[in-house]
Amino acid sequence: MAQTDGQVMTGAQALVESLERMGVDVAFGIPGGAILPAYDPLFDSTIRHILVRHEQGAGHAAEGYAMSSGRVGVCIATSGPGATNLVTPIANAYMDSTPLVAITGQVNSHAIGTDAFQEADIRGITMPITKHSFLIKRVEDIPLAIQEAFHIAATGRPGPVLVDIAKDALVKTAPFVWPEELDLPGYKPTVKPHSRQIRAAAKLISESKRPVLYVGGGVALARASAELAEFVEKTRIPVVTTLMARGQFPDSHDLHMGMPGMHGTVAAVGALQKADLIVALGTRFDDRVTGKLDSFAPHAKIIHADVDPAEIGKNKPVDIPIVGDVRETLIQLNQAVEAHPAPEADAWRRQLGIMKSRYQPRWDEAPDGRLSPQEVIQRIGQLSPSDSIYVSGVGQHQMWCAHFLPHEKPNTWINSGGAGTMGFCVPAAMGAKVANPDTTVWGIDGDGCFQMTNQELVTCALNNIPIKIAIINNNALGMVRQWQSLFYEGRYSNTDLMTESLPNFPKLAEAMGCVGLRATNEVEMEAAIQQALEINDRPVVVEFVVHKDAMVWPMVPAGVSNDEIRVARDMAPDWEEEVL
Repeated sequence: MAQTDGQVMTGAQALVESLERMGVDVAFGIPGGAILPAYDPLFDSTIRHILVRHEQGAGHAAEGYAMSSGRVGVCIATSGPGATNLVTPIANAYMDSTPLVAITGQVNSHAIGTDAFQEADIRGITMPITKHSFLIKRVEDIPLAIQEAFHIAATGRPGPVLVDIAKDALVKTAPFVWPEELDLPGYKPTVKPHSRQIRAAAKLISESKRPVLYVGGGVALARASAELAEFVEKTRIPVVTTLMARGQFPDSHDLHMGMPGMHGTVAAVGALQKADLIVALGTRFDDRVTGKLDSFAPHAKIIHADVDPAEIGKNKPVDIPIVGDVRETLIQLNQAVEAHPAPEADAWRRQLGIMKSRYQPRWDEAPDGRLSPQEVIQRIGQLSPSDSIYVSGVGQHQMWCAHFLPHEKPNTWINSGGAGTMGFCVPAAMGAKVANPDTTVWGIDGDGCFQMTNQELVTCALNNIPIKIAIINNNALGMVRQWQSLFYEGRYSNTDLMTESLPNFPKLAEAMGCVGLRATNEVEMEAAIQQALEINDRPVVVEFVVHKDAMVWPMVPAGVSNDEIRVARDMAPDWEEEVL
């Protein structure tokens, strides 16, 4: 629009001008009555608007865009049901600290609170799941609100911000005034860590015998993988990476023990349980990692570095708290550890190395010549370009992706962690592809997840967004079925989704403008993956028909100590002998 300050604009024009000034290049959304005024100036804007098929798809696409690019994702919806359809992606972004600005239309300001047509108190509804929210009733307030929204979303601990704008504020006019500076007296996140805490941490690290680095999604958000690699090379401390941090430290490194937690590797879980020092970086000691909290890492002192002070000590008492951006923290730690000898941990590294080699995640061959889901996922990773981006849904396939994909490069792994949102994969893959148009983007989804948001493949087909979707089809809600097998005596209540022919996924894909493929054995699997990789002018959907009873191992049952990890139904690792 290229407008100048002082020019009289409608609120809609001021909104679009503000978004352009914030550097927004793409937004995902659907117009409707209350937000419709904004779509008129958007028609002439430099911003690419991608018309999705459901507002939930808009939110998840904005998340995928943000997680893969490091920029703020933007989604737009109208009032009432349009806004409430954004609740799930807003909650998902809040749990995973994803920078997101959600812009919603609202009924006219004089009608707010009257139960007007398509009215919903979206600000009240989302209050617990946003970093901040705005309700704008005046044209003059739009530029400042947009600038503040983007600042809040992207700084400190990132997260979603809601900007709800009354329709009359979009229609009325006022001179456009772009604020030269922001004044947010109640919002001043600590970025630089305290040097005293850094020095204390470096000393404690040097004195440890069994240290481990517990690396979380904050390292991905801070784009701190290079600083992490430098720290590991200086200290030679073994590393575990959580579900949200996969790829921030390469799996192929000899000091990487894998993913910790309920479905983590034996070496990673053992490293945390038997450590005498845990250096936690950008992570929150959530229940999926700790298991029964009072038995988690009973012998370890804890250094916890996080940009959000509310997370430090929330679940686990901390010996040395470090508040600050994880990248800044690692930069200072890399300098501080040079004043101390590296930890004397040769025996510890050898012991963990034995565990790592002995208890690698594996799978049993599928019966009757069927495909193993783990093999499918592994082959996709082996055959795809090394810089490919992988997006997963939620469930068994998510855990297999975490174990069997090649997690070697940062910010190439996208999934729903804290909220565990089924339906995340397809729209998030779309957003990642929009942010990275020249990169291969695979969405690896389950048949249950896929049927929740697959309509966004129409969006991809119409907008030249050639993602590749692998459906790991076991005809069931696999993770729930696994729990029913283990804990409910095989009583499979409402977890069987379909017969093998309903729906016909390749035909469904073709009806949505995609290429549809199916593989039922290893020969077909190889051919289908290769064919999918060769098609780059439209989306591709490959259905891999796998056997129903594959399970995710290792596993720590919910509510028990991580010491009770199992590598198969009735098999525990002998780690007491190996790691003392």
